[in-house]
Amino acid sequence: MPLLPKKICETITMDFDSLIENKSGLGTAGIVVINKDQDIIACMARIARFYKHESCGQCTPCREGAGWMYRILDRVEKRKATFNDIDLLSDVTKQIEGHTICAFGEGSAWPVQGLLRHFRKEIESRCREEPLIKKKINNPYLVDQHLLENKNA
Repeated sequence: MPLLPKKICETITMDFDSLIENKSGLGTAGIVVINKDQDIIACMARIARFYKHESCGQCTPCREGAGWMYRILDRVEKRKATFNDIDLLSDVTKQIEGHTICAFGEGSAWPVQGLLRHFRKEIESRCREEPLIKKKINNPYLVDQHLLENKNA
């Protein structure tokens, strides 16, 4: 189910309607509590790795998407992700959700969607800009402009 931060969990009634209002749910009614001493992104990367490993592979969105989510979260955890990876991660979750044979796909996408919804600033703090070569800027004082063109890279 989509991840919820502590401030919501302190006041929410743990019933189906209240959780739906907060864009989450009870699922199988199993609750995992992650304390503030843990790295939330590392925890979510570990969960994404589980889903990647456990996917049966029958449907493409789950088989491929679970791997994509894990690899992107792993890059975020290691501070090797770019800001574009955040949008890519969101897109991947939407490509999985509602496009799989069973509920396993949603089970893999929803926790990541909760992470993006409630912990986006934490994710952004670990990302960096695209490399200069990919930017379309006109800054002749720093580099020769022809070096910024892909054919010359």
